[in-house]
Amino acid sequence: MTSPDQQDPSQQTPAQQSQTQHTPDQPRPVDAHSRAHKTRAQLADGREIIFFDDEPRERTVVDRREISRPTGGNEMRYDPLLREWVAIAAARQNRTHLPSTDQCPLCPTTADRASEVPQSAYDVVVFENRFPSFRGDTPVPGDLLTTTTAAQESAGLVQPGSGRCEVVCFTDDHTSQLAQVSATRMRTVVDAWADRSAAMLAEPGVEQVYIFENRGEEIGVTLHHPHGQIYGYPFITPRTRTLLESAADYRARRDGDLFADILAAEVAGGRRIVARTEHWTAFIPAWARWPVELHIYPHRAVERLPELTDAERDDFAALYLDLLGRGDQLFTGPLPYISGWQQAPASAEPGLMRLHLQLFSIRRAENKLKFLAGSESGMGVFINDIAPEDMAGRLRAVGNQAAESETIAATKEDTR
Repeated sequence: MTSPDQQDPSQQTPAQQSQTQHTPDQPRPVDAHSRAHKTRAQLADGREIIFFDDEPRERTVVDRREISRPTGGNEMRYDPLLREWVAIAAARQNRTHLPSTDQCPLCPTTADRASEVPQSAYDVVVFENRFPSFRGDTPVPGDLLTTTTAAQESAGLVQPGSGRCEVVCFTDDHTSQLAQVSATRMRTVVDAWADRSAAMLAEPGVEQVYIFENRGEEIGVTLHHPHGQIYGYPFITPRTRTLLESAADYRARRDGDLFADILAAEVAGGRRIVARTEHWTAFIPAWARWPVELHIYPHRAVERLPELTDAERDDFAALYLDLLGRGDQLFTGPLPYISGWQQAPASAEPGLMRLHLQLFSIRRAENKLKFLAGSESGMGVFINDIAPEDMAGRLRAVGNQAAESETIAATKEDTR
């Protein structure tokens, strides 16, 4: 947020921008259901950075680095065989890869070293990715396939890179994990996710928002600092397109809501339920592809994160921390996982999509990983080595053990 006497950052040179101070008049709540307080600023190369604080805080943001955005254009190429877009982002080849702790770009700035976060401390921060997979504000033309020739399509249609990519840091503690943050901080993270979902969907080059976390080197993480990412795609992704088509087909054949009926069936059966609260249910679907695959559904028909109420956000924050903790007790050491929010695209038909989170892990045993080999990678046919009912039982059991341990500890404390 820029004070009235400051020059418009869009009219400044990079050198001027690097010394721009951004001091909010007053930290502002994000939305009607948010408790987080937001401060907006710019980094030296013009990228946006947004601080989400657990409590109101005055921030003066000065990025003292002399940097520019990496060169190398982003573009998208259309695969006519699978009818899918492939992003080409050559500049990502030079992105930071597993730096030492003292060189982490996501840690706060110090007197000796300037990082991507020009503050000495922060709660949650979101900023534009310096090495984005998608960047640009040109929507994919809706009539692209009807206004191009067969020769152009078969050769591979090319579009300018479009969309937006952001990084979200969950804490300034490099050695922590999302599973270890407080319930208050987790709630701030949820508010940040909701805020950025709404903001990105308002961008002209964004059709769908995907918020996700990659955790663990086994997954391919290149920075150990606790963080996630937010992708604004300029098209409906293949997975979401299939979900929407399945929901539409189910409604036409069954006159029902596919997501609501799946949730009701899981609750009625009970064998694959991992945890259930007032507003959410976590379960492993009967058709789970991965050794560990959690789906978390809201009980109310919600399509996108910004629609969640205050109570639903609180409830999710507590449940999610509980589930992450259970995952870390399945094997020796932290569970490597990918966790992401599935939410409705901007142009989706109302009532088809239900917001839900999917968390899955490639860990199938203490020293064994589930690799996507011939059948999975070549043909898209998954083979799961663990029955979903068995994994659900294991996750319930570790939750019960944790609850018993807490009860015993509380009893000992009371008797002192």
